[in-house]
Amino acid sequence: MNGDRYYHSLRRNILGIILAVSLLPLLMIAAIAGWQFHTAYRHKVVDHLSELVNNHARHIDTFLQEKLSDIQVLAAVHPVDRLKDEKFLGRLLILLQEKHGGVFVDLGLVDARGFQQAYAGPFQLTQARYTDAPWFQEALARPYTISDVFLGLRGLPHFIVAVRIGEGADAWVVRSTIDFVAFNRLVENLRIGRTGQAFIVNRQGEFQTRPNREPDLPPQELLAGLQPQKVSHDLPAVPAEGSVPGRVPGRAPSAPSDDVRPFWTERRVPETGRSLLVFSRPLKGGQWILFYLQDVQDAFSDLYRARRLSLGVLVLSALAVAGTAWTLSRRVVNRIIQVDREKEMMNEQVIEAGKLASIGELAAGIAHEINNPVAIMVEEAGWVEDLLGDLEKGEPLDVEEVRRSLSQIRTQGARCKEITHKLLSFARRTDPTVQQVQLNKLVQEVVGLVEQRAKYAGVRIRTHLTDGIPWVSMSPAEMQQVLLNLVNNALDAMEKTGGTLDITTRFEDGRVIVDVADTGEGIPPANLQRIFDPFFTTKPVGRGTGLGLSICYGIVKKMGGDITVNSAVGVGTAFHVYLPAGDGVERERAENPKEEEDGSNDGFAGG
Repeated sequence: MNGDRYYHSLRRNILGIILAVSLLPLLMIAAIAGWQFHTAYRHKVVDHLSELVNNHARHIDTFLQEKLSDIQVLAAVHPVDRLKDEKFLGRLLILLQEKHGGVFVDLGLVDARGFQQAYAGPFQLTQARYTDAPWFQEALARPYTISDVFLGLRGLPHFIVAVRIGEGADAWVVRSTIDFVAFNRLVENLRIGRTGQAFIVNRQGEFQTRPNREPDLPPQELLAGLQPQKVSHDLPAVPAEGSVPGRVPGRAPSAPSDDVRPFWTERRVPETGRSLLVFSRPLKGGQWILFYLQDVQDAFSDLYRARRLSLGVLVLSALAVAGTAWTLSRRVVNRIIQVDREKEMMNEQVIEAGKLASIGELAAGIAHEINNPVAIMVEEAGWVEDLLGDLEKGEPLDVEEVRRSLSQIRTQGARCKEITHKLLSFARRTDPTVQQVQLNKLVQEVVGLVEQRAKYAGVRIRTHLTDGIPWVSMSPAEMQQVLLNLVNNALDAMEKTGGTLDITTRFEDGRVIVDVADTGEGIPPANLQRIFDPFFTTKPVGRGTGLGLSICYGIVKKMGGDITVNSAVGVGTAFHVYLPAGDGVERERAENPKEEEDGSNDGFAGG
């Protein structure tokens, strides 16, 4: 279960790292590039629309200037007496209509009292009275004027271009009506996209042209968004061809001029929640405002289309990266699982090989221990054979002697059985099953295996087993191999000179500790850092594989413990095995009361 959690966690970590390394740069680049493109494209669209609105406003101002100039020329060239002649006035109207395509609807001459004295046009407006008309009052006060759009006497929307001749009571006003349909068509020509529309309003919020549909924001609200600016009654001069007027973004012009760029802003429509781009440009000296409105979604439709396409590509790329990362992480983890299993099998084989090597080192002592009872059995069997020979010769059979010999043979056979049982118990295949183990008993079993070898090597084994230490969760066979390897190494270190081997068990800081200390020749400092490395050995060729301590290290680490060593040349070596105590396990209680009476064994093993 823990292994499955480890591999699942490893797979998630690999997947997370691959996704982070792959997607984070992609997302950062996409975000930065997208923002830069978004900003640049918005500026491009706004500048393009600003230029269109500005050019259109200049065109409208030019249109008004031209019509005013035509009337000014008529008033300056022809005397009032001739202008009073309606036939002559009619010929002038025809000339103007031929030149401008019917933009001029009529011509009229109005005296200072406001009565029209001469008229040429489609309506009967001779002697029409304009005394109270705002355009007439303005015309008397200024040399020229262009009125707002109004219905007037004819009941149709139109506006007047008027030029004053003379002063005071001798003043005359030459006026002409401009075709509203033609002027409205001129303004409506500025249409871009599905929602773009242009219209003109005056400073009172009254439409001067007819919008093709009701604006999303009323004129009063549009005007409220503009900064106050000075109004001039003089038309701005027409800019020279090729000049590029400047613009101050985000501010309305303070006064009309020939160097004004449209003021633009983005406004939200409360009723629909949509956003509008609103461009405004003063006309006719600031008396009129040209507004251009377009839905933001429509104005930036190409931008949003490119954004959707980019997001789609980004999502597909992210899915492809995620799928690839998932596949790779799965393959990598599966390969790791396979390698770990092969490593585990190899470790088991190495442990088994180490165990066989340990058995080989025990062979001499075991063989000598078995030889003694075998020799006794052979001797007793020969004695029985001699008794049977005497019986054949007719001598009486000593039954008691035969029984004694057979009893001795049985006793020595049982002794051999016990010795071989210990050896076979250790030599059986390693059982990695974890269970609760009494460490003291395990130590006693190992001492029983090596006592004959220690006896013939002149080594004195002393055990110091602490009563009541906690049970330990471990594989008994693997722990037995650890202890046997350490003891065998200690015996090897003392086989020439003899010495003392101390095996101690204790409980400190929540850990069970086993100390295996000898009084051998010790380990040089240069070798201490390498003793747990595989295949490192200081024994002669043929005596050691260099795997014993490496196997011990791997087994103890697998149990969640640790193993350390202290050594001094000429003094001896001590190995310390630290094992975690089982949670909630009672301290060890020896099952045999006699064993609890004396927890230590001081003397030659087996002696």
